[in-house]
Amino acid sequence: MSLRTIFMGTPDFAVPTLSALLGHGHEIVACYSRAPAPAGRGMALRLSPVHQAAERFGIPVLTPSTLRTPEALDEFRSYQADVAIVVAYGMLLPKDILDVPPLGCLNLHASLLPRWRGAAPIQRAIMAGDPETGVAVMKMAEGLDTGPVGMVERLVIDPELNSGEAHEILARLGADLMVRALAALGRGGLSFREQSTEGVTYARKISNDECKIDWLASAQTIHDHIRGLAPFPGAYTMIDLGKGPERVKILRATITEGAGAPGQILDDALTIACGNGALRLLDLQRAGAKALPVDLFLRGVSLPAGQRIG
Repeated sequence: MSLRTIFMGTPDFAVPTLSALLGHGHEIVACYSRAPAPAGRGMALRLSPVHQAAERFGIPVLTPSTLRTPEALDEFRSYQADVAIVVAYGMLLPKDILDVPPLGCLNLHASLLPRWRGAAPIQRAIMAGDPETGVAVMKMAEGLDTGPVGMVERLVIDPELNSGEAHEILARLGADLMVRALAALGRGGLSFREQSTEGVTYARKISNDECKIDWLASAQTIHDHIRGLAPFPGAYTMIDLGKGPERVKILRATITEGAGAPGQILDDALTIACGNGALRLLDLQRAGAKALPVDLFLRGVSLPAGQRIG
């Protein structure tokens, strides 16, 4: 059953869902996305990934700064949509908007709700060392990711999986899940259950301050921290490469044996002592340079055993 649909999303995570809905015959009557933002060295305005995709598909795009005006409500109503699909839109929907589509507003969220409500669920799940995550389709309510859940798809988190890799997997899983949810909704077969009030956690946005690696932590904790922040924004440490300490992102590492003062280089393969255990650094990136495997990174620099980083 084809449904008249308003799609609301902004980042690349949402694009597979938009494409999948179109591919399954749903009529996307309008796309809402965040307004173009300055990006790149020239800080030119850049359309969001969803905005770009919608234009390629010939879908009208709206980028309102607020949905809390009578004009915004009237415009939303004018599309006479059966349902609205929201995927990482980046703006809370007021109750007046939520009440417009007769079949409601469905949100695709990248966590196993109620764990990791909020802005950075994929990164937070990996940083916390969660054994699994997933995607959930919920019927939107006024609160932050508080609505009842209709369908869930789970993903076991491999011990070496980083947030970028999980992002790609979950985007594909989420697209398929939303297609199935919308099909069930169209035939009246999608039921919802209220979220538990226990186990609620919030995935706040990643701050610059928490990207710095604390070598006093255990090797496992630091490993999860690095995975959760890779490839963006990237966990970093300070290393003296011959001209004083500079910021270096650590994009991949592996847990290994070793002991020493936290932050101490233990060998010529760049094994670093942690508060408990050790990590061998595998992929590193200096500011303004491309990421390199450790063997190439070490060419031309001297990082002897015993030197401290941090």
